[in-house]
Amino acid sequence: MRLDHLSYACGPDGCRATLERLSALLGAEFVDGGVHPRFGTVNHVLPLENDRYIEVVDVLDHPASDKAPFGQAVRARKELGGGWLGWVVAVRDMERMETRLGRQSVPGNRHRPDGVNLTWRQIGVKGLIADPQLPFFIHWDDLSEHPSIGGKGVKLTALEIAGDPARVTDWIGHPADHLLDDLDVAWVGPNGQPGLVAAVFDTPNGIVRL
Repeated sequence: MRLDHLSYACGPDGCRATLERLSALLGAEFVDGGVHPRFGTVNHVLPLENDRYIEVVDVLDHPASDKAPFGQAVRARKELGGGWLGWVVAVRDMERMETRLGRQSVPGNRHRPDGVNLTWRQIGVKGLIADPQLPFFIHWDDLSEHPSIGGKGVKLTALEIAGDPARVTDWIGHPADHLLDDLDVAWVGPNGQPGLVAAVFDTPNGIVRL
């Protein structure tokens, strides 16, 4: 179990404006990650060091985005102005997580522009929607095409999460601080709106808090 990636929703001004702003801040370019046909969303990816990445996601005008929880979550965050949608934890044993949460995981895929079709299973997006401090979970079918491949020059160093580490620990079944022990994690605003507040990166532009 490890932190796999961070998800950032485009703002109402569109994904291009969001990507240009983030690329300028981080000193690195996002690449087109393709469409999530099951979720009605599209993403762009920035590989990071330490086998992690950032995805910037936007919702499509497609029926799938109204039905799939991930599409619903992206749309809701976009309507709030965009920004951090949440954090995602990779698990090796999805069946164990299904048993823990009492529900079935759902298949996901996206077709990259280079023709590669990435596939995975995910679970817990409804938990994120109900309580945005909570991560959701992903199990990759083929790690040889993981979106972090090629990441260099930008490193995630810290997170600020509005929430309660005890609540997150209960959700993931693993001490939240141990899961993030290579990062500086600040748990802030336990009585305010929960969620991922900010992430800090070591970049070619220096230290950037986003």
